[in-house]
Amino acid sequence: MNSTGIPDDSRRGFLRAGVTLAGVSLLGGSTVMGQSNEPEKSRKPPEDLKDRGHGEEPEEEEVSPAEDLMREHGVLKRILLVYEESEQRLLAGGAGASPDAIHQSASLIRSFIEDYHEKLEENFLFPRFRKANLLVDLVDVLTAQHQAGRKVTERVLQLATNSALKDEANRKQLATLLRQFTRMYAPHEAREDTVLFPALRRIVTPNEYDALGEDFENKEHELFGEGGFEEIVDKVATIEKGLGIYDLAQFTPKP
Repeated sequence: MNSTGIPDDSRRGFLRAGVTLAGVSLLGGSTVMGQSNEPEKSRKPPEDLKDRGHGEEPEEEEVSPAEDLMREHGVLKRILLVYEESEQRLLAGGAGASPDAIHQSASLIRSFIEDYHEKLEENFLFPRFRKANLLVDLVDVLTAQHQAGRKVTERVLQLATNSALKDEANRKQLATLLRQFTRMYAPHEAREDTVLFPALRRIVTPNEYDALGEDFENKEHELFGEGGFEEIVDKVATIEKGLGIYDLAQFTPKP
């Protein structure tokens, strides 16, 4: 018995019941089995996740314009690694170099980066920065590099053939082109990720920013279908596997 007049055993049972009811209340719509009534939303996983047994493909989620462009830069980074690996093999006499891998990678650069990603920047972002008179010098350099990159890609596509790579001069020229492209685009995309994209919110309204995301998604689906980004990632992964550079662990320095 205590000062409340309720026996101790009964009081402890009452408190336990109260805690249990409070927990159920806080869980808000959870079932007895602990399953939430709230639907989960996440974008379709690329092949990297499917390989690990992630079951059914979930519903695609919306991403912001900056996140969308940065994810596409991730695709470019992976292709630059293919370029770097291919350059080393070309300079080593061509042993292990794959004209098909280089050609497929350059084709993805052409279709996904130059004709899609860069066009988004040139049509939707660069004009807004010029109109706002913000980062104009940077935008001018980025535009010039887009143009230079397309010329390099065109030449890479011409040289990335079995017949062309039988000639040592062609192999060296192709290796030089791959190095030039990688050397330019590594800092190019880094400057966009750290300077240009973060500044976008300063020159557009929240509604305009959201509308850009819709425009980007619609253009992606128009050009690449519903799979869009995820299918491009899967194609890059296939190229990496063919070259033996897919396993991320191999790039870890050994102690």
